[in-house]
Amino acid sequence: MKKLMLTALAVVSFVVANAQETNNASEGFSKGDIFISGAVSYGSEKTGDTKENTLTLTPRIGYFANENFVVGLRAGYISQSLENTFFEDVFLEELDINSFEIGGFGRYYTTPVNKFSFFGELAVSYISIDTDFDTGDFKTDGFGIGFSPGLSYFLNPNIAIEAAWGALSYVTVEPDFDGAESTDTFEIGLDLDDITLGLVYKF
Repeated sequence: MKKLMLTALAVVSFVVANAQETNNASEGFSKGDIFISGAVSYGSEKTGDTKENTLTLTPRIGYFANENFVVGLRAGYISQSLENTFFEDVFLEELDINSFEIGGFGRYYTTPVNKFSFFGELAVSYISIDTDFDTGDFKTDGFGIGFSPGLSYFLNPNIAIEAAWGALSYVTVEPDFDGAESTDTFEIGLDLDDITLGLVYKF
């Protein structure tokens, strides 16, 4: 499914940047800085009677342990609602999948004191997925690890926008019922269709 990325947060940041007066603080990051960031995406697709809606939220908080390296906490929530679709070769009138993940991350910024900087991020997460369908439900648990390159650009001394995309990831999950087998997924590559835009606020 092709996701329609909502960049409302980025648009708002441009408005805020133009509306605020420049203060004495410097753009870019330095040791001891704390930032919060997040991204939102929403996708909707309809083919005949088959419908799918997807909402994704990814908040995080980071701390500059030194001039280049950030450590932080991240969370993620994905809600998928499907109608008249197939799941495991079974036709379902309704299917809801809610995924939650929480974990930590580390980032390395190449030129953090500048207005523009590239970064690389390594993240690990615990994953929990609840699947509800016509006749029942089940839960899936697992973990994931991934590496993502990205870039950030400061609009004013406190607000930046960032873009990141997945380059390398490994995820293993297992349904919570007897006889279930784990599903292990490994991906490598740069899929430009999955670029995530986010808003960063530096304290």
